Amino acid sequence: MNILEKIVETKRTELIQLKKSIPESILRDRPLFSRSCNSLKNALQDSDRPGIIAEFKQKSPSKGVINPNANVVTVTQGYAAAGAAGLSVLTDQVYFGGELGNLEKARMANPGIPILRKDFIIDTYQITEAKAFGADVILLIAACLEKLEIHELAGKARELGLEVLLEIHGEDELEKISPLVDMVGVNNRNLKTFEVDLGISKKLSTQIPDQFLKITESGISGSQDIVQLFHDGYKGFLIGETFMKTSDPALACRGLIREIRDISVKR
Repeated sequence: MNILEKIVETKRTELIQLKKSIPESILRDRPLFSRSCNSLKNALQDSDRPGIIAEFKQKSPSKGVINPNANVVTVTQGYAAAGAAGLSVLTDQVYFGGELGNLEKARMANPGIPILRKDFIIDTYQITEAKAFGADVILLIAACLEKLEIHELAGKARELGLEVLLEIHGEDELEKISPLVDMVGVNNRNLKTFEVDLGISKKLSTQIPDQFLKITESGISGSQDIVQLFHDGYKGFLIGETFMKTSDPALACRGLIREIRDISVKR
């Protein structure tokens, strides 16, 4: 059993207990459930420069503990002030050290910026949960879902006013793209081996249908690579570890955005 299969198995077990302890009706009564969502797609589409989706992540299966003392409010407010187009918050607790409370705190501290709930979503319950805790966008991972499941989960998200980022890892997953998703993200990290290869994004850039906004994820750190991938058609760049491994993630984010702008101007 690879790490992705272990994560999904754990998630299924967690969901059994969650559904018993917190019914969807209670989630729908939470104050944030009724709010209108911010559009990540529009924030990225309307910009003439690469858009950074800055992630709050304290742990990962491949790197272990990254930044255990980081404060979600301080970091996400810093990201927003640095010029990030959107935020991403990990909510998986067992493998990534996240929690739904962090999503809610990030939302309350940053009401006007789009926020992605980063988790392994396999059930419509988690989509209701995402809306109830302040997400604007959910992540669906093609590697752990069938095509019909993606279509059904994306439909549920649309019903609740959430946008959908579908994550793929290779050509074999292109056929899983549903017309109901808003954005397609290429993860340069193989979720089975955790090896990183930016060549995956370059290879898939011309194969993702133009109707979907393109985002590249994982292993991205240098401004030169970002600008090149931007010219290859990617509008969004999801970056977490590069920022979170520093003592001041927001400062690292600001520095990278400044470098991107300098390169863009020169070109």
